[in-house]
Parts: sequence; C-alpha cells; structure tokens
Amino acid sequence: MTAELWRLTAHEAHEGLRDRQFTSVELTESVLARIKSVEPRVNAFITQTAELAIEQAKEADAKYEAGAATPLTGIPVGVKDLIVTKGVRTTAGSKILENFVPPYDSHVYEQLRRAGAVMVGKTNMDEFAMGSSTEHSAFGSTRNPWDLDLVPGGSSGGSAAAVAAGECLVALGSDTGGSIRQPASLCGVAGMDPTYGRVSRYGIVAFGSSLDQVGPIGRDVEDLATMLDCIGGHDERDSTSNPEPMPDLRHYLGREIEGLRVGVPKEYFMQGMEPGVTTRITETLALLEDLGAVVDRELSLPSTEHALAVYYLIAPSEASANLARYDGVKYGYSYQDGSSMWENMETTRGHGFGPEVKRRIMIGTYALSAGYYDAYYKKAQQVRTLIHQEFQEAFKRYDVLVTPTTPNVAFPVGAKLDDPYQMYLNDIHTLPAAVAGLPALSIPCGDSDGLPVGVQLIGDFFQEGKVLQAAHALERGMPWANRLPQL
Repeated sequence: MTAELWRLTAHEAHEGLRDRQFTSVELTESVLARIKSVEPRVNAFITQTAELAIEQAKEADAKYEAGAATPLTGIPVGVKDLIVTKGVRTTAGSKILENFVPPYDSHVYEQLRRAGAVMVGKTNMDEFAMGSSTEHSAFGSTRNPWDLDLVPGGSSGGSAAAVAAGECLVALGSDTGGSIRQPASLCGVAGMDPTYGRVSRYGIVAFGSSLDQVGPIGRDVEDLATMLDCIGGHDERDSTSNPEPMPDLRHYLGREIEGLRVGVPKEYFMQGMEPGVTTRITETLALLEDLGAVVDRELSLPSTEHALAVYYLIAPSEASANLARYDGVKYGYSYQDGSSMWENMETTRGHGFGPEVKRRIMIGTYALSAGYYDAYYKKAQQVRTLIHQEFQEAFKRYDVLVTPTTPNVAFPVGAKLDDPYQMYLNDIHTLPAAVAGLPALSIPCGDSDGLPVGVQLIGDFFQEGKVLQAAHALERGMPWANRLPQL
C-alpha cells in the first residue's frame, strides 16, 4: 500500500492522512521513491528538495496529531521554478539565474506552507515561461509521461508531467498565454488559469506582467479547487491583486448543471485540427446536453483570430522591459572579463539568455520603439479591448464557454523547434481567455490514438466556481478521468 501512495489524488491522500491510514512521511517517501524511479526519463524537476520535503512532512504529521490540518497538509506538491522560494534556488529555467537563491518567499508558496503542504521540488519550465513545449529550458527538455518521445507542452510542462507521472500529487504552474492549460491537456491532467488578479503575483519571476497568473495543476477538478482555495485571495504586496473575498470553491463541486447555458465559439473549430480532437470535443458537448446543459453551437467571437497576434506583441513587449533587470550587476549570472561595463552587460545577456528569450526580447523592443509603438503595441492593446468586449457580450447569454484546449495532441520532441510560428500556434485556443484575463481550465476528455485530449471551459471574471462546477459535472461522466500513463 505505502509504495503506491503516489497514485492518490490530493483529496484521496488527505482522507487517508486524516483517517490515520498512513503518515505524511510515508506518503512523501512514496512520492520521492517515484521521483527517483522515473525522473531520469521525464526530467520534470530542475531542483529536487527531498530533505526539505521529509522535514515538512514531519511537521505535517504533527499538525494532524494536533488536529490543525488543512486539506493540503502533508500533500506532496511540485512548484514551478519561477515561483520564489526562500533558501531554495529559483532559476526560471534560465542559465542567467542558475545559482539564484531567493531571500524571501512568494505569496503562493507562503500560502502552501501555511496550509502544511510538502514541496518535493522545483519543476522544469521553458526559460522565463517562454515556450509551448518545455524544450526551451537551460536544464534540458521535459518528456511527456504518455510517450517519452513527445513534448509535455509548456511552459509549465514540468509541473504537468510531474503530476501525470506521479512525481507529486498536485503542482503550481503559471499561465501567461496558456502555459497551464496547454501542458495539462497534452499530459492528460487538469489545470486552471484563474481570473487575472485572483492570485497574487508577488514573488513570481515576471514575463508579461498584464498576463501572468499562477494556477494549479492536479489529477482532477477537486484538487484544482482545493489548491485555488489555498493560494487565492487578496495580497496587498501586489497592486493587481483583487480585493474581493475569496469564495470556498469546493462548495461548487457536486452541483447539478441542469439549465447551464453553454456557448461554443465557432472560431475555435478551425481547419487543421486533428480529427481525434474534434471527435472528443463533440462527444463532450453531447455529454453536457445529457447532463441537462443548454448548448449553443452558433456563438461567434470574430476577434478570436487576432488573439495570437495581440499576444505576441503585448507579451514580448512586457518581457523586454521585465528582463532588462538581468544585466549581471545585481544578481544572477555575470560576465566580468570584458573591457568595459557595456561589454560585460552585453556578454552577460548574450550568454545567459537562450534563443527563444532573445527572440522575444527583440520582438518586444521593436514593438515599443519610437515610430512603431502606435502601429504595433498600441494597436495590439486596442484589439485586446475588442476581444475583452466580445467575451463580455457572450457572458450576457452564457454561463460558460466550451472549446478544445489545443488543436492537436502532444507532438514529437524537436518537431517544431525550428519553426517558431508553428510552435506559437499550439496556444491558439488558450490565448483569447488569457488576453482577456478570464478564468479557464482544461480537463481530460478522452484520447486520440492513445494520447490525451483536453477540453477547455472559460468563465466570466471571478466566476471560477461556476467553471469548476461545470467541469466537475463533466468529469464525473467521463470514463477517461484520472487515468495515469504507464511509464
């Protein structure tokens, strides 16, 4: 029994811990053994924290003894490596931060520690969260547990792969344009991007400040709700943190969805989608109708097609400003053998940043430069407003929107590295909600030739509860839910 504890969901593990069927130390040891067994093949972690995990597990067991446990007490968690953790290095997947050990904790990690969660490691990611395959990491590519020759998606591919492979029960990722939902889809797990402002960004290594949002990855919807209950809420250290009280999201689980109004945007069913993905989404819509939802397949969101261009102007522009701080002067990798300060700075950035990060810095700097700002960045922000307005009009008629999460299943490692545009197209279905700042999640809805397919549910601002309610109802009707790969 103990050796197989890594197979449990977080809520199943909490029930076992609460009923004294096993201890947190035993649960953590099971997960650490699983990491030791599969990690050389998956490469889901940049930094493993086994000793810290056992120490935190002992503290968790003491909380259970004292009757002070929460639903996450003693639960092994993976933390994406752009989330700052005091005393544990935080690299953001980049050589330039390879040896950076933060002196403070991020808000979300503080919340996990208050809840008594156990951190087993910092998960691999595309450098500075720029990528859709976790191949743009200075610490090697992560592999998809369903097929080790395939990518897990990105940029939170390490977190998604770790959950799918049983290397942690739940994980934190970050979503800028789809970096939680897309890898969750490709790895056959559940992942949620909350409303922008729902979760504090304090202590998160910045990529695109008006887009970045931390969110959970788990095996099922209940674990997503539990994690979001923990990390969500107001934080005065983040000026974009929403002051509204955080509802108990688990109260939305188990509710019926009779009469739920579901919109299906036509623009998400585009030419070139894999037939297996289309089939699984069609079946999911039929299941929603069987559950009593009212499904409208005629919704149109015409500005959706512009979301890719909008995102790849706004996000690189914000990245070019955010990444200017990595100059070798204050912290991180520093080249010091040049003939001048400027040569040292140029060489530091040239050696410290990978090719995808350099590409996006150059795109962003160009879009913000004199003579081009109005034509590119300002125009992108105007179209962003149109996308936002179209969603708001849709939510006057619908409770949730349902779309494919990705147009395809996981693809081979290296297949799209030389074609950035094809790589960017992997986020075509997740970008609109991210650009608008809306809550959205992905859950598994079946397979295409044996590989996971995800369905995306999008809600109105701060309507995470309604989205989780619909997703939980769907999940209970799906035979594919919570299936693990055979590594």
